[in-house]
Amino acid sequence: MTRAVAWLRRWGISLASLVGGLLTLFVFRRELPHARWIIGYLLLLWLLVALSVQVRERFQAKRAGRLVLSAADYTIQSLYHAILLFLLPAYWASTTLDSRNLVFLLLLVALVLLATFDPLYRAVAERMTAITDVFFFVSAFAALNVALPLVGVPQFWALLLSAWIAVVGLAPALRRSRRWPWRRALNATALAGLAVAGLAFAARAWIPPAPLFLAQATLARDVAAGEPLESLGPTIGPNDVRGLVAFTAVYAPAGLRQPIAHVWRREDRIESVVRLSPIHGGRREGFRTYSRKTIVPTDPSGRWSVDVVTDSGQLIGRLRFRVEP
Repeated sequence: MTRAVAWLRRWGISLASLVGGLLTLFVFRRELPHARWIIGYLLLLWLLVALSVQVRERFQAKRAGRLVLSAADYTIQSLYHAILLFLLPAYWASTTLDSRNLVFLLLLVALVLLATFDPLYRAVAERMTAITDVFFFVSAFAALNVALPLVGVPQFWALLLSAWIAVVGLAPALRRSRRWPWRRALNATALAGLAVAGLAFAARAWIPPAPLFLAQATLARDVAAGEPLESLGPTIGPNDVRGLVAFTAVYAPAGLRQPIAHVWRREDRIESVVRLSPIHGGRREGFRTYSRKTIVPTDPSGRWSVDVVTDSGQLIGRLRFRVEP
């Protein structure tokens, strides 16, 4: 009985947090997180981090001060947990599970689980002090990458701005570790943020284009009145390829105008790239568009796919099918 009570004291709150997170993800109706909540959480998180850095050395020597700092650290951990849980549905919807951008989703899941289990989080934070900086950067970057398009910032610029702002937000941590004045820390992070924004652009294929996602993808023989005609299954014959239509509906937030393209591939080799009219956000069922396959190889058999990508190269979704003789 004593062991059970001790175990509950150590892990009970963490388990309750895990159950609450699962209920949030799978029971309640999933929608994109509202921009003002995300920005508000981030501002509160940054203020708490900055305040904690400012008063840590002064309070750490006193017992009451240590209690205050412990409460602040727990609140910061809880904010990480809340922000990442807010974001998971949006990134889950935007992730193509057989592509490179799955890695970013797995990173978010790993951080959510680590923030859920308090003893594990504290143990890792004590051994790797930089883990709190990783939490802040990933949380801020992922949140802004979703929130900025919700207020009309194009996906490409949202990606770069999110990376830059997330690095600048680390100025309090840099000030604490290097004992620099605020101005120097802000200047250093602003310059470093430019380099990280460049890295984010180079690694854009690894990052889901949240909040964009593929709402519908269908193979068809034709399109009329904005709807696919004679939808086809995942396996078709060689005679069905010529004139084949890839019909897709892409969700985007209201006010966002996003150029996209269809990339037709056979056995992972690019057959054609069809640039489409920019999608306009706001339609709950997604902005409908399509491309048609007019040039067909002599032997079209094999695995085919149609990637729906942004103009900067981020993968929104993928339509797969096979051609068999």
